[in-house]
Amino acid sequence: MAYTQLVDQLIQALRCLPGVGPRSAQRMAIHLLRQGRSDGAFLAQTLEKALTHVGHCLRCRTFSEHDLCNICSNPKRDRSILCIVETPIDIIAIEQTNSYRGLYFALMGHLSPIDGLGPNEIGINELHNLLNLESDIEEIIIATNPTVEGEATAHYIATIVRANGKSKCTRIAHGIPFGGELEYTDSNTLAQALARRIEI
Repeated sequence: MAYTQLVDQLIQALRCLPGVGPRSAQRMAIHLLRQGRSDGAFLAQTLEKALTHVGHCLRCRTFSEHDLCNICSNPKRDRSILCIVETPIDIIAIEQTNSYRGLYFALMGHLSPIDGLGPNEIGINELHNLLNLESDIEEIIIATNPTVEGEATAHYIATIVRANGKSKCTRIAHGIPFGGELEYTDSNTLAQALARRIEI
């Protein structure tokens, strides 16, 4: 079925979202035009405001409407611990555990020479400056993803932290998920779990 030019543009615009294919975009567009016009208008207004007013926290680089995000500006956070993550989504995931009270630094990616992502592109200079400026930091927790790129990034950051010499550097553990069974665990995960075992 051929749609009007504007409907086609709406469908194509919705396809820019992750995980949204042609059929999903078509369903969303038809829903908004058929019975969700007020929701669509609210979505458009909110999207425009967010794109205009949301920038990056000057300290941790996560998304924020102010110079400092809510976490960095919170005096109750433990300023002696810094957790380094790949993206703001990772910050949300860690915050939902309610088990970490320190501060963060978002790289906005990981090292990937194939994709043209080197140290400058992921904010290593900013991290280096932060480590030099903030003498309160006693421990750096590297929480990059357990991928080849994430591991390479973790190793690179650990080298920088060791050269800085002021902070302890740790890496989040990887291994068997809680409630998981060994027979269904892939060999790489099982190898990591064995290599990073702890005394009980």
